[in-house]
Amino acid sequence: MYKVMTNEYIGDDMYILKAEGKFKGKMGQFYMLRAWDTYPTLSRPISIYDIDEEGITFLYKVIGEGTKIISELRSGDSIKLEGPYGNGYEKVEGKVALVGGGIGIAPLYLVAKNIENCDAYLGFRNEVILEDEYKQVCENVYTTVGDTFVTDIINVEDYDYIMTCGPTPMMEKLVKMVEGTATKIMVSLENHMACGVGACLVCTCKTKGGNKKTCKDGPVFWGEDVIFHG
Repeated sequence: MYKVMTNEYIGDDMYILKAEGKFKGKMGQFYMLRAWDTYPTLSRPISIYDIDEEGITFLYKVIGEGTKIISELRSGDSIKLEGPYGNGYEKVEGKVALVGGGIGIAPLYLVAKNIENCDAYLGFRNEVILEDEYKQVCENVYTTVGDTFVTDIINVEDYDYIMTCGPTPMMEKLVKMVEGTATKIMVSLENHMACGVGACLVCTCKTKGGNKKTCKDGPVFWGEDVIFHG
């Protein structure tokens, strides 16, 4: 069990929680969070937002009973953290665009801290979140709200690599946008997960190399390998 340092509401049903301790984790990996005994049955998989000498930080959105319980934690409360799990983004060289939609922006902050020459494209439904924080770690930050989609404001050919996380339609569109270009894309899938270690098969996804476990083989895959439908 670890101690909660801070747990702050930042808007649009999103919170940032920081837990005290020494943690490991690479960009794009996740932890399983739990702040209850028996119900809900499953822990919640949450991407790593940041890691520093004091502890580990998670950006999450309240979408169910588990995340609602986590949102009610206060400084000094206990939380169970297991991880890091999964395969994250690969470290690359070149010009990189980070494209996040909604809560999908969560893993991209740690990417920006570890890769130079990043631009961020962040799309939101209701209000812009954490723009100033991303400006501190990115070269440029571009945002959209509402009916304007973040995919409408990016020229993928301006970049060597795109790293993305967010709604499946957004990521699928980006993969199609890079087809026929020299740009490579990595996608972080947000399939439902139960165990986090590849045992339960709940998070199975389809790839050109056969079925894969999102939690163990991913959640990050090369976009050209993912089969989004069928």
